[in-house]
This record gives sequence, C-alpha cells and structure tokens, in this order.
Amino acid sequence: MPVNMDHDRLFKELLRIYFLEFLEAFFPQLLAYIDPTSIEFLDKEIFTDLTGGQRHEVDLLVKVRFKGQPIYFLIHIENQARAESDYAARIFFYFARLHESHRLPVYPIAILSYDSPHRPEPDHYEVTFPDQTVLSFRFRVLQLNRLNWREFLRKPNPAVAALMTKMKIASEDRPKVALECVRMIATLKLDPARQTLIRSFMDAYLRLSREEEAVYNRQVEAIAEPERKAVMQITNQWAERAEQAGEERGLKLGEERGIRRGEAAMLLRLIARKLGPIPSPVQDQIAELSQEKLEQLGDALMEFAGIEQLRGWLSERA
Repeated sequence: MPVNMDHDRLFKELLRIYFLEFLEAFFPQLLAYIDPTSIEFLDKEIFTDLTGGQRHEVDLLVKVRFKGQPIYFLIHIENQARAESDYAARIFFYFARLHESHRLPVYPIAILSYDSPHRPEPDHYEVTFPDQTVLSFRFRVLQLNRLNWREFLRKPNPAVAALMTKMKIASEDRPKVALECVRMIATLKLDPARQTLIRSFMDAYLRLSREEEAVYNRQVEAIAEPERKAVMQITNQWAERAEQAGEERGLKLGEERGIRRGEAAMLLRLIARKLGPIPSPVQDQIAELSQEKLEQLGDALMEFAGIEQLRGWLSERA
C-alpha cells in the first residue's frame, strides 16, 4: 500500500481504538505508571514542519495522568511510513512545539512502519560542540521491520494482530502470519467492526497470492477443533462480505454506466438537431466521454456552428 492518507488513517484508528493494548504489547514500562481512566485524545495539532516547510498534523496526541498523582503529561505518537534521514530532528521539533504550546511533559514515540531499510534507526537527536553537549534528546522507537512476529504470539492482543502484518516476515511465512492474525481475532472474540480494522491491515500489507491462500487453507485444516471452526467462521464471514461488497460495487458501476449512456444518447440527439448528421467516429468519441465531460459538452454545444468545431472540442479533451 502506498504512503497516503489511507495508511495514516489505519494507524491512527488502530492507536485510538487499541491505545492501551498497544502500550501493553510494546511499551509496558510506560503503561505501568499511567492512570488508564485519565486518557484523553486531544484534537489534531497542526503546525508548520520546520524541516520541510509544509503543514503537518500530529498523528496522535494523548493527555494522561500519572497513576496516583494529579500531574498530567502528553504522549505523542508519530508514524513514519517511509525512511527519512532527518526524521529524528523532526521528532525533536514536534516535541519542542508541543511542549511549548501545552506546557506539559511530552513522551515521544516513533513508529517506523516502512518495509526497508532494515538498519537500526536512531532514537536520539543531539546538538554537540567540542566543549559541551547542548542538547541530548531521546525518544522511543518501534521499528516494525526489525521485530520478529513469532515473539508476539504468546499473548493475544488486537494491536499485535494488526501490526504483525508490518513486522519482519519471511516470504514463506506470510500464510502462517495471516493465520495467526485470524487466530488472535478468534481468541479475543472481537466484534465484526473491530475485526474489520485488523482485516484492513491484512488487506493493505499482507494480501495473500492464490498460491499463499492454498497454503493458508491447508494450515487451517491442520488446526484442532473447536479452534478450527472459529477460524473458518471468521474466514467465511470475510469472504461473504467481500463478495457482497463486490456485487454492490458492480451494481453501482452498472447504474453509473447506464446513466452516462442515457445522457450521451440525449446529447447526441441535441447535437444532431443543431449540427446535422454526426459521423460514426464522432458518435463513438462522445459515447466514451466521462460524466463530467458530457456535462461540459452540453454547456459548450450552443457555441458550435458546425461539426468541425465539435471535432476540435473533442480532440482537445481526448
């Protein structure tokens, strides 16, 4: 899946819904001193990226209270979907802006979710001189492509089930990882809506080929009952929903095509009345126009004095 808003949306939605589960799996030392009843997701923070000059929206900003104390702090989680040489500096700049605007301590976490490179990425940013260190800033890093998915199978966790799809996976292990994700969902007995979120990660980052699906099915058959029945039920439900969604998309596309054909036919009649017989190649060009261009042609029709002007209009928008 390319780096785009869908990628960002998936990670933000996962962290919002499974925030405590995410900390439990990957940052238990932080979870240990948070009051879980104090969690507040703050409105999106937008500010200018000092390194790139672009406006940036903080991925996730959470206000929490220290356990047993009336003192609050912020947890800032930033997802890096592609490798960038200056990302550590950018994490510091965001830290400074957030600390300045909220006047609260900030606990920064970077999730590195890209596939490569696999080298360890920095977890600090420093400004040093020969005689002193002016700044030594550290932050937590979760580099998914360096994590072994097998190490996270002991305790079922919905955040793990989703993020396993971005961990270090050998090509021959892909069907096995997909199966383990479904087994976690079955064990946790997640409702369909929460299942869909994890399935979205699987579709985006762990979509199996036909050959891999055959391996997956053989592995499912090897599971003992009653777990196999639960896994099969989830798999079948997903297949039914995918088929239904495909049929709905097909019906909608058919309706749109029917409407467009009707508008094209009506427009051809209007053009024939105004300009006379329309050559077959020109009719074919008009029939292939998009809905938007059909509307534009209808608006421009009154300006045409002959077929050649119509040809020129179509040629410009081919």
